[in-house]
Amino acid sequence: MAQFYVNQNQQTGGEHEVHVEGCDFMPFEQNLLELGGHDDCANALEVARNTYEDVNGCKHCCPDCHTK
Repeated sequence: MAQFYVNQNQQTGGEHEVHVEGCDFMPFEQNLLELGGHDDCANALEVARNTYEDVNGCKHCCPDCHTK
């Protein structure tokens, strides 16, 4: 089970990006909201949607959930 985080800062397209722990493109720690441990990025995105309406997976660490 991997640890996931969502960037509290919006990307230029307005979405909040979800990352898996250890991603090379992870935002600064103070900008992260912990989503907890999940088996896949889809579950992590569902949890992130409880806080942010527009979420997307990081194209580097969550390519299966990257849509924009």
